[in-house]
Amino acid sequence: MARFLVIAEKPSVAQSYAKNLSAYKKRDGYMEGENCLVSWCLGHLAEYARPEEYDERYAKWQFDDLPIIPEKWKLQVSADKKKQFSVLKELMNREDIEYLVNGCDAGREGELIFQRVYDLSGCRKPVRRLWISSMEDEAIRNGFHEMKDAGFYSNLCMAAVCRAQADWLIGMNATRAYTTKYYKKLVVGRVQTPTLAMLTERQDRIEHFQKETFYRVELTDGKLVAVSENITNKADAELLAALCDGSEAIITELKREQKKVSPPKLYDLTSLQREANRYFGFTAKKTLDLLQELYEEKLVTYPRTDSRFVTEGMIGTVEELAGKMPLMLPFVEYGQLGHNIKRVVNNAKVSDHHAILPTKEAVEKGIVDLPVDKKNLMILIGQQVIQAVGEDYLYEQTDVTVNCQKNEFTARGKTAVQMGFKDVEKAFRSHCVKTEKEDSDRQLEIPYGYQKGMQIFNVKAETSIHYTSPPKSFNEDTLLAAMETAGNKEFDEKTEKKGLGTPATRASTIEKLVASGYAQRKGKQIIPTAEGRELIRVMPENLKSAGLTAEWENRLLLMERGELNGEQFMDDIVAMLKEILNGCRKIPEEERNRFQTAKELIGKCPVCGSDIFEGKRNFYCSNRQCDFALWKDNRFLEGMEKKLDKKMAKELLDKACTHVKGLYSKKKDARFDADLLMTLENGKPKFHLEFPKRKHKG
Repeated sequence: MARFLVIAEKPSVAQSYAKNLSAYKKRDGYMEGENCLVSWCLGHLAEYARPEEYDERYAKWQFDDLPIIPEKWKLQVSADKKKQFSVLKELMNREDIEYLVNGCDAGREGELIFQRVYDLSGCRKPVRRLWISSMEDEAIRNGFHEMKDAGFYSNLCMAAVCRAQADWLIGMNATRAYTTKYYKKLVVGRVQTPTLAMLTERQDRIEHFQKETFYRVELTDGKLVAVSENITNKADAELLAALCDGSEAIITELKREQKKVSPPKLYDLTSLQREANRYFGFTAKKTLDLLQELYEEKLVTYPRTDSRFVTEGMIGTVEELAGKMPLMLPFVEYGQLGHNIKRVVNNAKVSDHHAILPTKEAVEKGIVDLPVDKKNLMILIGQQVIQAVGEDYLYEQTDVTVNCQKNEFTARGKTAVQMGFKDVEKAFRSHCVKTEKEDSDRQLEIPYGYQKGMQIFNVKAETSIHYTSPPKSFNEDTLLAAMETAGNKEFDEKTEKKGLGTPATRASTIEKLVASGYAQRKGKQIIPTAEGRELIRVMPENLKSAGLTAEWENRLLLMERGELNGEQFMDDIVAMLKEILNGCRKIPEEERNRFQTAKELIGKCPVCGSDIFEGKRNFYCSNRQCDFALWKDNRFLEGMEKKLDKKMAKELLDKACTHVKGLYSKKKDARFDADLLMTLENGKPKFHLEFPKRKHKG
C-alpha cells in the first residue's frame, strides 16, 4: 500500500499532525499510521558547510584565497542531529513512500529547512506543501485537504536558498577579509553590520550632542495658560515677561475643532514585539519564543507574519473572536465591544499569513492556567483585537492665540468626546501594566467661556528655562522600529518590502550582536560596545548601508513573487562581494595596524621574526602567513594540570626555557617543579622537561 511521509519542523508539531492523521504508533524518530508516516527535523538539521570543508587549505585564513564561492554548495548535519537525519533519510527513500509532505513552518525559513534535508537525502520523490496559519485541529485537517504541489512555492523556496547563500558569501568572505587585513577577528554580517552601524551612529550623536538652553514666557489669568515661542536669549525672555506682567492681553484667534484617532491595526510580529517590550520588558527573542510555544499549543495563529490584516474570508472568525473576548479578558465588558470588522480586512495586504490572532481554542479554554509571561502576551494580543475593531476616539481640540504687548502666545487643549477604543486600552493598562506609557493625549482642557476678541486683564507672566535633549539610546522597541523602516527614504512609495531583515530574523540579529560582544544591554537600552564601534569605523559604506541591505530584502520579496531571477540576485551578491574585497586590497599598511597599537608585545616569533601578541586562547604570530602559536591549553602541559601563561610564554620566546612550579605527576600523585624547554619542528613548537641539578651542601 502506497504511503506518504509528513515532515514537521519540530517533534511537538509532528505530534499534532500525527493526531489528525491517526498516526498513533510510536517508532524510533517517527510515528506511523495506516497510510502515512510522520517525522520531524529538529529545526535546522542541515547547514551550509564551512569553507574548510570545501578545501582543507581554507582552514588557514588567507586573504589571497578570497573570494570563496562554492561551485556546488555542500550541506552538513550537526553532530547532535545526525541520528534524526538518518531516520529521515531512510524514511524519505523507502520504497513504500509515494510522496512527501513539507509540514515545516509555513514561511521562508520552513522552506529552507525542508529543502536542505530533501537535497542532502538524495530524495527525488514528489512533494506537497502543507500551508497553515494555526495549529488548531480544524486548521490542520483543512490544510491537509487543501495541499498544493511544492512547485507552487518554488519561488519562495528559491528566495530562502538565495538569502541563506548570500548571507554565507558575505559573512564568510568579508569576515575573513577584514580579519586578515586588520590582524583581528572582525565578524561581518549582511544584516548584522548595518544594524550595528545604526546603533553606533546613534551613540555618536548622543556623545557629541551639545546641550542648548532656551526660554519661554508663560502668560496666565489663573485659568488659561498661553506660552511664547522659544527664546534663545535669557535677557530677551526676562524683558518680555516684565513687559507683559500685570498688563492687558487679547484673544486674537480661538478655534475649536473635532478630531478623531482611528483604532490601531492588529499585530504583526514586529509590532507585537515592540509593544511587548514597551509594556512588559520582553526582548524581541523572548516574545518570538513565547509566541512559537503558544502557536504549537494551539493558542495563537502563525507568529512570523508581516501582515496586520485578515482576509475577507475571515470576517466571521474575527467577529466571533471579538464577541467572545470578554470570556478571556476579565477587564473587558461586552459594552466596550465594537463591530467594525471591515477595518481589519484587506486582502491585498495579506501575503503568506494574516495578522496574529488568538485562536478559538484559546478563547474556549481560557488563559488562567498559563504562566504569567504567556498570559500577558495572550492578553496583549486579545485586547488588540478588541481595539482594532472598536470605535474611533473622538476629541475636541481648541487652539488659542493671545496677543500681549504685540507678542503672540499660544495654548492648545483637548477634551475627550468619545473614548471609543481607548476605553479598552485604558482598562488593559490598568489591569496589566505597572508603569504607565506616556499618554500623548494628556493635555490641559481649554475652559469654555473664552471667545475671540475677549480681553484678559492683569495677566501674570513668568519665564521658564528649558534645554534641548539628546537623542535617546535605542531600546528593543525603538531598534525594531528602526530596523523595520531602515532605508525608507531611499525607496519610492510603491516599494512594499523595506527594512533590515524580516520579522522572523530581526530578533536573532539583535541577539547575535549581543552574543558577539558588539552590542550590550544596559537596563532597557541597547548600545554598541567599544569593540562594536571600532568594527563600524573600518567597515565600507556598502556593508554599513541600511538602505542597500533593505534593497536586498526587497529583491528577495520580488523573487518570492516570481518577478526576479535567483541567478541574477546571486550574480549581484558576488559582484558586491568582489567590490568589498577590492576595497580591502586598498587599505594602507598603517591603517591595517590600528588594532595592534594597544596590545602588549609578548615577544618575537622564533620562525619568522614577527611580533607575538596574546589572544583569548593562544599567543599568536602577527604574520598571518606564519603558523607559529603557543596555545594556553597546551597538550603537553594538560596532563600535568598546568596552563601556559603570559610569563611562561615571554620566557619561552626569549630563551626557549621557563621554570614551572607545581606540575602534577599522576603516576606519583605528587607536585613537582621543572624547566620547560621549547624546540622547533617544522615551524611548530615541541616541548620537553628538564630537571635542574640540585646543589648539595658541601
